[in-house]
Amino acid sequence: MSERLGIYIHIPFCASKCSYCDFYSLSGCDKLMAPYHRALLEHIAESSHAIRHYEVDTVYFGGGTPSYYGAERLVDIFDELKRNGNVRLDSEVTAEINPDSATLPELKLLRQEGFNRLSIGIQATDNALLKLIGRRHNYQQAEKAVMNARIAGFDNISVDLMYGLPSQTKRDWAESLSKIIALHPEHISCYALKLEKGTPMEKEYSGSPIMPDDDEQADMYAYAAELLEHYGYHQYEISNFAAKGFESRHNLKYWQLGDYMGFGPGAHSAVGNQRYSYVKDLRRYISGVQHKQSIVDELQIIDPLERAVEYVMLGMRTTHGIAERDYRIQTQSDWRPIVQTLTAFQQKGWAVEENGRWHFTVPGFLISNTLISILLEAQASGRIEGTPWLQEAYEAEEKILIPKSEEELFTELYQQDEQSTEEVET
Repeated sequence: MSERLGIYIHIPFCASKCSYCDFYSLSGCDKLMAPYHRALLEHIAESSHAIRHYEVDTVYFGGGTPSYYGAERLVDIFDELKRNGNVRLDSEVTAEINPDSATLPELKLLRQEGFNRLSIGIQATDNALLKLIGRRHNYQQAEKAVMNARIAGFDNISVDLMYGLPSQTKRDWAESLSKIIALHPEHISCYALKLEKGTPMEKEYSGSPIMPDDDEQADMYAYAAELLEHYGYHQYEISNFAAKGFESRHNLKYWQLGDYMGFGPGAHSAVGNQRYSYVKDLRRYISGVQHKQSIVDELQIIDPLERAVEYVMLGMRTTHGIAERDYRIQTQSDWRPIVQTLTAFQQKGWAVEENGRWHFTVPGFLISNTLISILLEAQASGRIEGTPWLQEAYEAEEKILIPKSEEELFTELYQQDEQSTEEVET
């Protein structure tokens, strides 16, 4: 059986930029859609020799706003993929859409031509909040977009929601979740607002007293996890919840070290032991493809040590988690430092073992960055102790400190207990 591959297509065009967004996307550049489309099709055709080594089982059109780009162009790209690769009939084919640019005729066209999953960027159910964060639609349009998607024949719909928005209360968040659940999507993604540097929202709201603090955001997250579980949405990744069988197969490739290949400016790829990305510049991308010039921005060869780090760092983002057998196969490293650390986390209620696999609990996901840093430190120490020359290099290397706020979470709740345990054993 051939290896499986995911394909990501980046559509960098938007009708307007949302005030929180730092993804590579452009507004007011519609005149570049036609030359971009030609370059994208040419790039896919040129890559056919690489794509054909695999069976393509997921295709994801992200952005930007693919629905603003137009259904006919999306279908055209999908057809080019099918001409140049082994696209499975049971592939998961997703398009991101915004409610203001999702018409029934276009949704029908997508469904007829093989698209079987939609990701709808609703973000909020309160019209005032939608306006505040720069969204072009209102909630009534969002409801209609879901209804039209059902009429068009889509039975796999994902909805994006954001929490921690300016002036948003926990009650507001609860009402948003209730409204979204009533739409019966198969998948719900819940993302905390992060004020990305350089965005309009960061400039306006950084340090503002109307922004929910970390504790309020944590409460919103925990409430969402509990409520969604109650209504049959299983949490399978830090921010993602799905009805049984409707987990995003494409996104799971990222977390489970699967191979994926991206096309478009800023798109990333991970194929075998290579990681690479293309330039975040639409004109350079178009020109590079047309004139056979390099459009690669970054290229990295992943060695076994880096792969071991990725296995822990990405695996612990999911409720599938990590397991000893997989860990030894992927890393050829000692499992004991990892399981000792996970056991300590379990005693604090941050992690749990189920059927031989370890994953974080909801409280653990809330401080996952800190906990993963600790796991990676334990992983490095375990590997180094058995290799004298690595031990010397490790001791000589300047260490990266955990940020103060996160360090307190760990130091107060973990190191003190370890010290007490050692004293008792002594």
